[in-house]
Amino acid sequence: MDDSVRVQRFEEPPSSIEFESLIELRNAPAVFTGCVKDWAALAKWNPSNGGLNYLQERAGSCIVEAMLSRSAPVFNGDLRSHERIPLPFSTFIGYCKQQNQNKDYGRDVHSELEEHGLTGPNAEHGEDAPGQIYLAQVPIMNVEDEERVQLEILRGDTELPAILERKPLASINLWMNNAEARSSTHYDPHHNLLCIVAGRKQVPCYTQCQYMGRPQTIEFSMEYSQKVVLHAGDALFIPEGWFHQVDSDNLTIAVNFWWRSNVMTCMLEHMDAYYLRRILRRLTDKEMDQVLNKTSSAGIGKMKRHVSELPSNGKADYSGNELDLACEEIDLKGKELQHKNLLELEPFALQVLHELVSLVHDHVNVSDQSQPVQSTFINDSAARVKGECKEVATANLFHLDDDPVAKILSTLEPSTLQHVFLAIAHNFPRTLEALIVHLLSPVGAEVLTRKFDEMDQQITEEDRNKFYQVFYGAFDDQFTVMDAILNGKESFALQAFKNVLDKFMGVNLDGPKPKAGD
Repeated sequence: MDDSVRVQRFEEPPSSIEFESLIELRNAPAVFTGCVKDWAALAKWNPSNGGLNYLQERAGSCIVEAMLSRSAPVFNGDLRSHERIPLPFSTFIGYCKQQNQNKDYGRDVHSELEEHGLTGPNAEHGEDAPGQIYLAQVPIMNVEDEERVQLEILRGDTELPAILERKPLASINLWMNNAEARSSTHYDPHHNLLCIVAGRKQVPCYTQCQYMGRPQTIEFSMEYSQKVVLHAGDALFIPEGWFHQVDSDNLTIAVNFWWRSNVMTCMLEHMDAYYLRRILRRLTDKEMDQVLNKTSSAGIGKMKRHVSELPSNGKADYSGNELDLACEEIDLKGKELQHKNLLELEPFALQVLHELVSLVHDHVNVSDQSQPVQSTFINDSAARVKGECKEVATANLFHLDDDPVAKILSTLEPSTLQHVFLAIAHNFPRTLEALIVHLLSPVGAEVLTRKFDEMDQQITEEDRNKFYQVFYGAFDDQFTVMDAILNGKESFALQAFKNVLDKFMGVNLDGPKPKAGD
């Protein structure tokens, strides 16, 4: 291996100036033995010396966000493989205590998981549940988002390592697992100093040229990785863009520091692939923004003109249309319908609801002309809607003006979108399922998630939790819905990426377009 990217080991930590000029600028991993051995945390947090009791007493009341994995003991960072769930820090410490004492703790842990609502598909068997929970990247300090800081109370037990005295930190995070855990291979967008407080971690590291374009097998890992073993008191510098994997023993505690690098001074050959990806990502983001900003205002203007034509009482007159038929039919069947939600909608929101319901109605009607229209909205069986919509596959739409659902969503203020979706979720859950799972195109998925992000910034955490509980609770299979949204976003991003390659590099991944007459 080229010496310029080989992992270095230092028995004595360098000064901050030496670290910056000789190690950070080199942009390769480095191990600092005993770098944080004087931290108070090494004694106070030590599980074999009463450290778990200390942590429970010190920070037990803090609510932390834990990773609940489908694939434990491997914890993948992608959204499909885990959930982020809030729970008291004391609850997680309780799992650690039971693990540390080698007790039969499966039943007790499962009951606590249920108490905190952690009964997803991976929590069906209590004996497996503890190993599926991992405290990953729990903020102790975060410059960009102070509201997300969950364990600031523990910061006093740590110290800023001397080698980072000249660095403006982005964040400090706690990592803690109560059973053996392994992260998927990944890279970080910041420089990283990983400090071990208790237990042991093994970290295989790869350069960009070693990792990219090679089959990811165990044999590959053994041949090309540089494996680093870290014990309590040790620290590992992982430069941004370096692929790495972290294997943690039982009851391992670590704290990491992230800070931004000077990209221009670190432009070394083995980082070219990383910076190329960053540049392509920026161009792709801009391409996506441009596509979404090209919409016309015709959609919102048309709907507002419809609203201006409503009766003088300000409420929509839906006599005889499918929405009214749906409400009537549900009443006749004795099912609970929250009319209040519909009647309290402002006229424009009510018109939006009508437009979305009509779109689902139109697609279902096209796919099965022999079925009554209103049955789409009153049947509580997901199979009914799925069966009718199975032939109406979501088009691979990329342009906003080509997709009526995306056009409607793009015109909405976040508060209006919130009210409309709550009304549909309460009153027409199967219609909502058809809309999201079957009619949401790639551009629609991108618009929807961006609107959700805007909404999240404007409402309280409590309201956010209530909204998503109602929204996702309307679906029979929440992970199928998440997959539909994420697959759409990925398709949209892929098309934007293809456009960038075509525009800026002359690369057409889809091949040459057929000529006229071919």
